Amino acid sequence: MSPKSRLYTLVKAWKNKPFQEVRDACGAPWLGISSQALEEHQSWSKRQAISHEPIFNCKGTKLTGSLFRPLITATDMQFLRLFMEGLDAISYWHRSGRFIPGILPVPEHVIASSEYVDAMSDLILNSRLPVGLVAIGLQSMPERSMLSKYKDGLLRMRRLGTLLHLLNFSGCAEQLQWVEEMQMDGVHIDMAQLRKELLPFDALSQIRRPTYSSTQIYASNITLVKDIENAAEWQIDHCYGGLMMPPLSRHQTLQINDSRIAKAIFSLHPHQHPNQNGDK
Repeated sequence: MSPKSRLYTLVKAWKNKPFQEVRDACGAPWLGISSQALEEHQSWSKRQAISHEPIFNCKGTKLTGSLFRPLITATDMQFLRLFMEGLDAISYWHRSGRFIPGILPVPEHVIASSEYVDAMSDLILNSRLPVGLVAIGLQSMPERSMLSKYKDGLLRMRRLGTLLHLLNFSGCAEQLQWVEEMQMDGVHIDMAQLRKELLPFDALSQIRRPTYSSTQIYASNITLVKDIENAAEWQIDHCYGGLMMPPLSRHQTLQINDSRIAKAIFSLHPHQHPNQNGDK
């Protein structure tokens, strides 16, 4: 190996080095994050990973949020580091003059852990972001054994001013009860499930009742023109997926021109005569 290639390997390893303080954050010593670790985090977060999936209103005329996808598959070792990156992106947009809410997916065992909730609370408070910009995306319902701790974690997140979204909404009675009890700000349905008729349409009509007045409906996995037409017909509030726009870097998200997006998506088809595959 030449000296030049060894230097390249060392630099690459340094850039990809995880943060020891954040990696061990679920233990007591995490609160003492050093200034060096924060500098490493800022440097690391500047790398423009394609991680943020834009969310638009149903007509595609306005960017209404962003889903931070890496947290969906994050391991326990990665979670807090990625949570910091998600908050950093929201702060970046806010400092640049864009009010773009970010949805940060969180698994059920993290919400049920007081140590993780302590860590997330400190990170959210230290971000100094306005209320309404940070949303917690709940990936699944908890097991009965952790139900009480899970609810306590949600209430703590709510008291911080974070929004609560239920991802992977299936329309079952248990989920509807949670949406009403916790006054969820959003529920996310998979359009592929609706296409296969695996999600009861009655669940959408129930979300429209006055008891769920604060809950908005998000349609994910928009991949066909028919999906957009169905979303409009069912009065869904927000849409995201490959047909709307694929995931972007945080800087690309900042540069989204809403009116241009609307023209790109909706001027290509008249919405009246899709073929049997739901595409133009």
